[in-house]
Amino acid sequence: MNKLFVAAALLAGTSMVSMSALATDRADDDRDGARPLTIAVFGDWPYNQNLLTNAPLLTKSVNADRSVSLVLHVGDIHSGSMPCTSAGILPPIPTSNPGWNQSVYFQFQQFNAPVVYTPGDNEWTDCHKSKEKSAGDPLKELASVRSLFFAKPGHSLGGTDKRLLSQSQVVDTAHPTDAQFVENVMWEDSRVVFATLNMPGSNNDGLAWTGTFNNPSAQAQEVLERTDADLRWLKAAFDKAEARHARAVVIGLQANMWDPEALAAGGDGLFGYTPFVKKLAELSLHFGKPVLLLNGDSHVYGSDHPLADPASATGVIHATPSVPNLTRITVQGSTNAPAEWLRLTIDPRGAEPFSWTNVPYCTDPLTSCQ
Repeated sequence: MNKLFVAAALLAGTSMVSMSALATDRADDDRDGARPLTIAVFGDWPYNQNLLTNAPLLTKSVNADRSVSLVLHVGDIHSGSMPCTSAGILPPIPTSNPGWNQSVYFQFQQFNAPVVYTPGDNEWTDCHKSKEKSAGDPLKELASVRSLFFAKPGHSLGGTDKRLLSQSQVVDTAHPTDAQFVENVMWEDSRVVFATLNMPGSNNDGLAWTGTFNNPSAQAQEVLERTDADLRWLKAAFDKAEARHARAVVIGLQANMWDPEALAAGGDGLFGYTPFVKKLAELSLHFGKPVLLLNGDSHVYGSDHPLADPASATGVIHATPSVPNLTRITVQGSTNAPAEWLRLTIDPRGAEPFSWTNVPYCTDPLTSCQ
């Protein structure tokens, strides 16, 4: 193992943890054995001003369930037709919405439980698009997201602070650019290893940035560095799970890596996800225990075993072997009816540790949840 170094500009005030220590790090581990966990999961929220205005309807619904120990947002904090923040651009782009991210951050803080958020494409990757009013430079928007939502590496958002391990705190001299990925986090609870990764839609940022933001070399570097870091973080999660004899692994990210619409004529494509899916298949098979992937992006709730049958519609996309122990859940988008969040229960004592139900909530105080 190479020696580690501190990227001081990114890691001021944080402690470094060696890659080998990932397997034995006990920060925030469950001390009471393999007890069941309940997690609230949603994404693609809030997608418009009405949802932001009425955000307390969601927070109250989640907060009312006292068994919820963590809230996970799997990306996209505004719609793909809304402008971005124009971060780092002076004078600001007139069509931008510079206060949106701060408003969402405030709403995250209203949840009683810790909140873990992983970025989606709408808040950075797609900010160059004309349908987002060409309102932001993708790299500057990502930097803005990091500076706001990940200002304290190794800590969650929400009303309760939870200790996490950020990839920015674990840097190998062979891969110094991994220090920038403060948004990739990992934690262990009740003998389950959790990890989030910055894996956005739009074919993993594979669609060319347009207009004044067109920059092929910078975009290619972004995709390469982030994807390679994601692959290393994914492996680190499974290494920790195996070393700690975890009962299950849970992965959270934004992209639907099997979206049929992306393969249709004129779609974004899915080839940008193939290296990641192949690594996920390899690591899941070696782990041999239940693995759950949580994603948003497609806005319609569904669950499946996308790699169980290599000859199936999802199995052929990335050409992996059969992976029967991988379950995938796509959470409901906030603009689709019914409005609902996913109540995920993980009981590591069971042969099938994952169970879930969708909990409806109101999006407007003048309407009914029924």
